[in-house]
Amino acid sequence: MKSFIAFTLLAALATLTGASPLEQRDNKPKGIDVSGFQSNVGWQSVKNSGVSFTYIKATEGTTYKNPSFGQQWSGASSAGLIRGSIHFAHPDSGTGSAQAQFFHSNGGGWSNDGKTLPGSLDIENNPSGNTCYGLHVGSMVKWITSFSNEYHSLTGRYPVIYTNTAWWKACTGNNGGFGNSNPLWIASYGSSPGALPNGWNAATFWQYANSGSIPGDQDYFSGDMNGLVELARG
Repeated sequence: MKSFIAFTLLAALATLTGASPLEQRDNKPKGIDVSGFQSNVGWQSVKNSGVSFTYIKATEGTTYKNPSFGQQWSGASSAGLIRGSIHFAHPDSGTGSAQAQFFHSNGGGWSNDGKTLPGSLDIENNPSGNTCYGLHVGSMVKWITSFSNEYHSLTGRYPVIYTNTAWWKACTGNNGGFGNSNPLWIASYGSSPGALPNGWNAATFWQYANSGSIPGDQDYFSGDMNGLVELARG
């Protein structure tokens, strides 16, 4: 929690000093996030390009496991990257607690080794149906709470929440109850993260593009390398 608060204060300080979001990101640790679509990643080349961290999709719903996760995880580790895992939420096909357990059992764990980031809950537009998975805002908030609390009980960490502001407003009613516990990973493509969901004053991670010169989506961490390591250590 101390590191999470520090990230918020750091962003506020940048605002007070007049640095633009684009200027702020120039010296931030760069990352990528990948899934089974990027099955063969040249991790050492990624590292040599200046990337410091990666998030790797592990699971989806209660049945899908990324077939490339094991080799992606070991490859990123061998290259010396700080890494974390992702669960793509399907609130329409299993409870939050059940999906947290599935995630934890299939690559979503956490260890206090200084190089493993807390797992991320990817909750966003339904790729194959109703945008909010057929849940009303109250039910969606309960689902996210269930996942978050179960993951915390299994690992001692609250998951990073990956989302975009438009979806959060539409599907949670812009709920502000997660900002004090869950770091935010905002998806916002452009020169700045833009308006954030209610409850967060700053984003810990910013996905600023869905492609680039290196594989996967493109990300920045809001602090410095020491802060990234602190986040990994909890």
